[in-house]
Parts: sequence; structure tokens; C-alpha cells
Amino acid sequence: MKVLLFQKGEKMLRKSGIGRAMRHQMQALDLAGVEYTTNPDDDYDIVHINTVDPYARKMAKKANKKRIPVVYHAHSTEEDFKNSFVLSNQIAPVFKRWIMSSYKLGDYILTPTPYSKEILEGYGIQKPIQAISNGIDLNRFSKSDEKVKKYREFFNLSDDDRVILSVGLYFERKGLPDFIELAQRMPEYTFIWFGFSPLASVTKKVRDAIKEKPDNLIMPGYISGDIIEGAYADADIFLFPSYEETEGIVVLEALAGKCQVMLRDIPVYDPWMVDQVNCYKANNNDEFERLVKAYLEDEIPNTIAKGYEVARERSIEAIGYQLKEVYERNLRRKI
Repeated sequence: MKVLLFQKGEKMLRKSGIGRAMRHQMQALDLAGVEYTTNPDDDYDIVHINTVDPYARKMAKKANKKRIPVVYHAHSTEEDFKNSFVLSNQIAPVFKRWIMSSYKLGDYILTPTPYSKEILEGYGIQKPIQAISNGIDLNRFSKSDEKVKKYREFFNLSDDDRVILSVGLYFERKGLPDFIELAQRMPEYTFIWFGFSPLASVTKKVRDAIKEKPDNLIMPGYISGDIIEGAYADADIFLFPSYEETEGIVVLEALAGKCQVMLRDIPVYDPWMVDQVNCYKANNNDEFERLVKAYLEDEIPNTIAKGYEVARERSIEAIGYQLKEVYERNLRRKI
């Protein structure tokens, strides 16, 4: 069995969750002993598609004609498209029709969480849909003194600095304005937001919030490698105020880095993230502020150990074997 992991525009997607998901798939298949290629000109038995661009649709149609099974990975929904960039809400209904027609080209649909599976089923898609996590490389995010040192030196942090971390594009949906407001409310702590989007592409609410960012908020842009991995391992809190996700790979990264996780209480985290068990959840900035202060003042316990168990259940190794089973099942169905 040989799988074509089809992807175009890898450079453009590199900084996105979809880009990380595709890299995770390669690593997962290596560990599961599944042969794969990224070259459409190679021979292959099954096609796995992650994007909804015209190239991906063309590839799916080509495979359909040849009766080659197509596994379509549904990373996007109308819900997580909204409140992203300028005009995203106006374009969202068109985007929904496009992704639905793309996903229907698959023989089998994968999506990261039970929540996103429920959304797709609500669209009326009749193809089989299965929830499989995007997975996480536990080794990459295990604590390293060298990575922590690089991170602390990069941001010139003192031993007394208490750090609240978040990661994401400059999307309103990601909760960046809320994160900026929390930094304004708590000047005694250091806030860091990793990630970047061109300001011309983001909403006015995001641009206005960034203009008002306080001095205790650091926004270094997109940084990969040792520095962000050191941040996950050393920051006091990973606070992710996103309003909509299909999974949230950065949440898995924080759990794998054994960072205390605080999340907005939204449906995507049910049932795998449980308030006061493996994370803390809040509904608004008043609640986030109370949680942050209570945690940093040792008034509530950490949930780090239970959080790490969630990451371990979604290890790259486990995901590789789940993907292998999906491929084998779809090959049998096509015979």
C-alpha cells in the first residue's frame, strides 16, 4: 500500500494549522511503516488530501475516475472561517458551498474532533466521516533546558517574570483582542503572542487592538523551533481565547510541553478537555482574569499531569496507526 499525500502551496501553508497537520501525517506514516509519496507522478494506491484549493479538487476528480480511493481531510468549516480576515464573514456562505463540494469528492472524510464531525454531518454530507486528531510529537515538546534558555534569553526574561503565552494568526476568531485586553488588565505579568498576519488582511477590531497593546505584551511574530518550544515548556500559562476551532493544534502543543492550559469554553473541546481536570475554561475576560490570578497566586491547583495524558493519547505514533487502518479499510471497499 502506497499513499499519495497530496499538497500544493506547502510554503504558503507552512505557518498554518493545516501545514502542521500535513507534516504530522508524514511523521505518523513513517512511524506506522506506511509508504507514502508527495509526488502525484508516482504510483500510489490511495490519495489523502488536506486542502480545498482547485489543485486538490482536480486531484480528487482524477483519482475518482481511476477508482483510486480518496481520503479527504476536512480541516476547515464555515464556522472557523468566519471572523478571520477582512470580508471573511461575507465570503463564508460561498466558502461553505466550496468546501462541501470538495469534501464530497472523497470516499471517506477525516476531521480532527467529534465537534467538527458533527458540523460536517449537519451540512448534510453523506460520506462516512471519522474524527482523528491531528496528533502531536511528544518528543519535540519535551522539556529541554537548552530550549528554555534560548527562549528566556530571546525575550530577556528575569527569574521573577510570570508569563502568559498564546499562539495564533492575527484573527479576531483567535481571540487576539481579548488577549490584548487581558494584558492591559494585568500589567504585573508578561504576555507573549506568537504568530503573525499582515495587518492589511485583518479586521479593524484586531488592528485597533494591536495599536493599543500595552508594554507588557510582546508580539514577536511567527517563530518556530527552539524558542517557541522552550516557551511551551517554561511559560506559566498557555491561555487560548479562541472562539472557534476544529481542534487547535497549538493546544496539543501546550499540553505536550506540560504548560498549564486555559481555554475558552467552546464546544470543540468536548469531551476531551474537561474543566478543572486537564485544563481550566472560561467564558469571558473577567473569568480568564480571575483564573490567571488565582493560578499564579497558588489558589487553584495545576492540571498539567492530566493535560499531558490528553497529548499522549494523541501522539504521532497513535495517529499513524489510525490512519493506516483508514487507508486499509478504504482499499478493501474499492476492491
